[in-house]
Amino acid sequence: MSEQLRVGMVGYAFMGAAHSQAWRTVNHAFDLPLTARMTAVSGRSPEGVAAAAAKLGWDEHTTDWRSLIDRDDIDLIDICTPGDTHAEIALAALAAGKHVLCEKPLANSVAEAREMAAAATAAASSGVRAMCGFNYRRVPAVALMRKLVQEGRIGEIRHVRANYLQDWIIDPEFPLVWRLRKELAGSGALGDIGAHIIDTTQFVTGQSITSVSALTETFIKQRPLPSGSAGLSAAASSDGSGLGDVTVDDAALFLARLDGGAIGTYEATRFATGRKNALRIELNGSKGSLAFDFERQNELEFYDAERPSSEQGFTRILVTEPDHPYMTAWWPPGHGIGYEHTFTHEVRDLIEAIATGQQPTPSFDDALQVQLVLDAVSRSAETEQWASVEDPALEPALKG
Repeated sequence: MSEQLRVGMVGYAFMGAAHSQAWRTVNHAFDLPLTARMTAVSGRSPEGVAAAAAKLGWDEHTTDWRSLIDRDDIDLIDICTPGDTHAEIALAALAAGKHVLCEKPLANSVAEAREMAAAATAAASSGVRAMCGFNYRRVPAVALMRKLVQEGRIGEIRHVRANYLQDWIIDPEFPLVWRLRKELAGSGALGDIGAHIIDTTQFVTGQSITSVSALTETFIKQRPLPSGSAGLSAAASSDGSGLGDVTVDDAALFLARLDGGAIGTYEATRFATGRKNALRIELNGSKGSLAFDFERQNELEFYDAERPSSEQGFTRILVTEPDHPYMTAWWPPGHGIGYEHTFTHEVRDLIEAIATGQQPTPSFDDALQVQLVLDAVSRSAETEQWASVEDPALEPALKG
């Protein structure tokens, strides 16, 4: 029997369900030095968290996330809450010597992200590990894309194209949920889905975004207050119409320069009618190109410009072979996997890192760098000028 990694999770909605699926299945799929134990889940609603614990497979439940941190029988805190609570929970967990998995984006501000990254660095000296949950890194085709880039198969990268398109709020009657309120979410499409394509492109290229030129737009300025929204009364319109102000972006677009010489175009929107979860990345290099589309998750397109002209054209790689990243744990070749597997791969890598004393990736430092890009995009959109991405190693007061 392997030693247990006892997990306490905060939050049980969409991401909580996805993470629970991962913790339930990871040891059934992979041979690991630690066995995940779903010890307890926390949520604000007594009835809701009790139902979630029973449905998702948690041993116990509570309405007080602080009690999870105080428990000696919990080793890791998994944070699946809105962004406004990430910093408080993560800082408390790290101070208590708990490992942390925190959903993306890391925080709602650069200041919070810097504090969290510093706390993670300090805790690492005592063997405490912290990781941010950018799950699209764990798509096998994306991991293969990174491997081919590292092997030099497409040469010098010149262009990066990244889109993340959704349409779930195109209806003006869709309510003012927490994701549409800046004080809770930090930003809109930019932080929610734009953060994913920022991290994923930097991951596959090995290059960091250094400057951006951006615009953002909010198409629907007010929305109906959700039922039971007494806490949103301050956001309600003064005429008593029951509408509240949308305080985040609906769409964000930006040009980017990367430190390896590549240039990029990025688009994140929740108003791409007909697109449900369309994440696409294309890299153009001096020797070839690679393209990934999450709506065809088990495939990677590869163009090898060094092949004879009679053989050139994009090749479809079906990423289901046992020698493809993560695929040894799953099914025979040709049998695809899905969205939920990215989270299983995520906690698999985290468990391995904790067991071997390694720093998991993306680290809080990596997530801070993404936060700095988000901040630069926001500043650029506001000023309508190019904005530089701050150096993660420099405190704001030390910048020239």
